[in-house]
Amino acid sequence: MSTWNMITFQDSNSLYSDNLISFHDFIMLFIIMIISLTLFFIVDLMLNKFMNLLLLKNHMIEIIWTLIPMFILMMICYPSLKILYFIDEMFNPYFSIKAIGHQWYWSYEYPEFNNYEINCYMNNYMNKNQFRLLETDNRLIIPFKISLRLLVSSVDVIHSWTIQSLGIKVDAVPGRINQLNLFSIRPGLFFGQCSEICGINHSFMPIMLESTSYFNFINWMNNNNN
Repeated sequence: MSTWNMITFQDSNSLYSDNLISFHDFIMLFIIMIISLTLFFIVDLMLNKFMNLLLLKNHMIEIIWTLIPMFILMMICYPSLKILYFIDEMFNPYFSIKAIGHQWYWSYEYPEFNNYEINCYMNNYMNKNQFRLLETDNRLIIPFKISLRLLVSSVDVIHSWTIQSLGIKVDAVPGRINQLNLFSIRPGLFFGQCSEICGINHSFMPIMLESTSYFNFINWMNNNNN
């Protein structure tokens, strides 16, 4: 999760997040080069002796500054589209989970486990030893290193189910079902929030996900279905 004075990404917990962080670093290389080159030209224009004051045109220079941006955009476009389609791909999910947005809480349903359903409301954030505005009374529990299908929708207004460490952000739209591949590579607690302004209590519907072993997940499910 994010901490004070944190200026980097959260620790990755999925292949999607790994790819997004790598793509960000890749883009930053171009941004740094472009900014450095622009600053160099600005300083050069301020300090030069107007050696080329009478230069009116140069076709070669125009071709170069047209082709180079095109080449850079193509280099950025390919990995961007590759990651986008990779996130949308569904990899033989083991089972499905329904995430339903409400004003202002999330409910989850496990259709393959007798339609077990839980509602996740935000905890009293004035309690000690809790993360303010991030903890819920119940958690979405999933097994790690197992591919799952997450079905996201809403019963009232548009919400957005987002967990940054998983590299996941999907809109919950009334009357429509969006799906994504949910995959966690390590155990732990991971926090997210609704990322679509959905009303007066928009900031009070956090997402709390617990990633655990498959054995612990089955034991938890059996205990709740008995």
